[in-house]
Amino acid sequence: MSDLNPDQQYFAEEFYEDYREGLLSRRDFIKKLAYVVGSMAATATLMSQLGCSADELPATTEPMPTPASAKPTTDPSTAALVLVPGAQSPLSQPEGAPGMTTGVVTFASDGTEINGYLARPTATGPHPAILVCHENRGLNDHIRDVARRFAHEGYAALAVDLLAREGGAAAQDAAQIPGLLGAPGPERHVADFRAALDYLQTLDDVAGDRIGMTGYCFGGGITWDTAIAEPRLKAAVPFYGRAPELANVADIQAAILAVYAEQDSRINAGIPALEEALDAAGVTYQVNI
Repeated sequence: MSDLNPDQQYFAEEFYEDYREGLLSRRDFIKKLAYVVGSMAATATLMSQLGCSADELPATTEPMPTPASAKPTTDPSTAALVLVPGAQSPLSQPEGAPGMTTGVVTFASDGTEINGYLARPTATGPHPAILVCHENRGLNDHIRDVARRFAHEGYAALAVDLLAREGGAAAQDAAQIPGLLGAPGPERHVADFRAALDYLQTLDDVAGDRIGMTGYCFGGGITWDTAIAEPRLKAAVPFYGRAPELANVADIQAAILAVYAEQDSRINAGIPALEEALDAAGVTYQVNI
């Protein structure tokens, strides 16, 4: 898997784990993996490297999957979660909730206009702000709700659409979104969040010296990378996701709260080395499992 960038490798390992745990069918596993690596021959090779048996592999001559014309309402890998009665968080803030304003904002990143969803309190500022990085499903209603939850707590929250150049997550087949996110590599995503921070610092109701970042799953890895690249961040809260390059953690200026799941053995295996690197660099951090 040496030819994959860190996000693509993370997605491949995640999909394999979901397949083995029965969260993805073989068909959906192959489809999502094919969108990450770009061909069925590469998919078969990668599946073998991940640990699949020969009878699980697709034929190398099999055609690439065709994207659905419209994004499915529910990603098959998360259907069980959606169907659980009362699964919505009691912290959820609906669109139009009192005490906040919300909407799409645009800003430039590396000469390209991109966008994000901004939720901020109506109370007089300036308010601290937080950048929000979505999961591998793109900027969706759940992440917009997360931004509103932060606004309810007094933060200006900007959830960046990392697929703005590709038309946004709503325009894509859900199975294709991780591949689209993985293709450009984390550097583009980090640049977009640095541009989003630039934008926040232009707003009169934002305290430009009190900006943090959080992200979930894929977004956790991007949060680590942004904390390394962006000294203006005061705090960063990655929720699981891939670890950063350990040689680079000495560049982190933000205080870190890293949150992991107790049974996520694949990701948690890297925590001891990460903590050792953070200690050696003198980074202020806390790991919660």
